[in-house]
Amino acid sequence: MVLIDDVSLAVAGGEIMCLLGPSGSGKSTLLRLVAGIERPTAGRIVIDGIEVASPSAFVEPEQRHVGMVFQDYALFPHLSIAQNVAFGLGRRRADVAPLLQRLGIEHLAGSYPHQLSGGERQRVALARALAPQPRVLLMDEPFSSLDSRLRDEVRLHTLNVLRESRTTTLIVTHDPDEALRVADRIALLERGRLVQLGTPEELYRAPRTLAAARFFSDVAAVPGTSEGGRLVTAIGTFPAGKLPAGAAGIACIRPEHVELAAAPTGVVGRLVAAEFCGDRRQIVVAIDGIASPVPLRVPAAAPHPASGAAPGASVHLKIHADAVPVVPSVYAIANHSHSGSPTNGAQG
Repeated sequence: MVLIDDVSLAVAGGEIMCLLGPSGSGKSTLLRLVAGIERPTAGRIVIDGIEVASPSAFVEPEQRHVGMVFQDYALFPHLSIAQNVAFGLGRRRADVAPLLQRLGIEHLAGSYPHQLSGGERQRVALARALAPQPRVLLMDEPFSSLDSRLRDEVRLHTLNVLRESRTTTLIVTHDPDEALRVADRIALLERGRLVQLGTPEELYRAPRTLAAARFFSDVAAVPGTSEGGRLVTAIGTFPAGKLPAGAAGIACIRPEHVELAAAPTGVVGRLVAAEFCGDRRQIVVAIDGIASPVPLRVPAAAPHPASGAAPGASVHLKIHADAVPVVPSVYAIANHSHSGSPTNGAQG
């Protein structure tokens, strides 16, 4: 279990928040603390205004009104689908029929888990978690076991159900693309600490650290110094944002910030490799002043200056400098809490 160090979050009612980070970042540990599977040694967890965990208080998991969808779905193999979904509902078992219909699995009511596909089992697990009408739904890597095409379909269907029901949801994922697509806000974790909290667009366009920028895409890191509101580097200047004058910074150049130019420009590179990838070409270019080669993506159908060029050939580049985020060279991880009290959520 990863030590969670001074993380403060508030999830608003009906919000879908993704806990994102690499293995060992603490995201699953945080989910287990909210669920009541683990006990915190400091801090507190509040759900819908009720303190459910602190060093002096602990509400058992079954009393928290929290739903959980596990990575392996954890369905009971000896129970039918209807019985799985109705498990623990007591006299409310008749309530599951509308839920099965909403999730498009009413025809599977009499089947058993081993007879279902991965996508169908995921929908059953979601139905079972939603049946008791939980205050908060927790999902631990819920789509990771599905193949890529099925994953998109099941994820979209799941999101539609969650937004329609306005279910407050915490989703653990290590997939940055998934977090960008599903979350209202993302909490990016690293080594048990909160690196950055914000909307998907905020984390992608304005990362606070080089590691945060690299977590979402390939990044060529270009060092420089802030002068007059610009980061001055070996290949040009970039908006320095809040970086103070004289401070060292790094321009985080993503593939979409660079394009191959038909005419000579101020930035010259050497072709390292060019790969055909179906609907696009992956171009890798070495540039003086940048330690690692810069990846570019261009449409495969469009002619480009590197067509037919051999590795080592000179190419000219245009960099969209104003879109390039700049981060400090050294950044202490800071925790940023969401101000205000959620109408229905969890704090940890």
